[in-house]
Amino acid sequence: MAQELSTAMQDYLKVLCSEAEWSHTPMTTTGLATRMNVAPSSVSEMVRRLSAQGLVYHRPYEAIQLTDEGRRLGLAMMRRHRIIETYLVEELGYTWDEVHDEAEVLEHAISDLMLARIDAKLGFPTRDPHGDPIPREDGTVHMPDAVNLSELQVGESGVIARISDSDPDLLRHLEELNFALDDLITVVEKSPFTGGTTIEHSSTHANAGRAPRSSVLGDVVLHSVWVVRNS
Repeated sequence: MAQELSTAMQDYLKVLCSEAEWSHTPMTTTGLATRMNVAPSSVSEMVRRLSAQGLVYHRPYEAIQLTDEGRRLGLAMMRRHRIIETYLVEELGYTWDEVHDEAEVLEHAISDLMLARIDAKLGFPTRDPHGDPIPREDGTVHMPDAVNLSELQVGESGVIARISDSDPDLLRHLEELNFALDDLITVVEKSPFTGGTTIEHSSTHANAGRAPRSSVLGDVVLHSVWVVRNS
């Protein structure tokens, strides 16, 4: 029971950390319940326990805030998760839509020594296969100066810096379109009444060819991709 509780606490702290990276929306118990796919009552109980441990601040009907110690532990779990995801893709041939669930299990099982050796084997990567930054051992995180693709206006372009891993089906769809990190995206047209945005996409995939491709993306895709604007 103690080990299960420890694992659950780590998962909650990791999610609270990761959700704050790319969104400025305060995390409430309702939002956390949706993110964790559990009942609000379960979240309330866990937040109470985390608060008693000095890992979060929370008052009823207000946002959940990590304490310094809670953030330190959450970043450590993010580091584990993202290094493992990178290892699974680069060394074991997993695709980017397969790694999340595997990493969820392994991040709690491997030792600090094994994590350090995996990190060294990979050459100390700074981001995972989806573009999420890997926190350093000292807890520092280098966030790319990226904006959501939905913010780009017609004629603007940018380089893909991050693709959300929350939906494996979406990742598989983008894989079919040959989307990858560091690809160039240019917004060609926006159709507010139909919800489609036409983009021109220059892929860096070795087998994708050099000619740019045109695609019409819906809001779900636009809000799942982050780009660094070209100056």
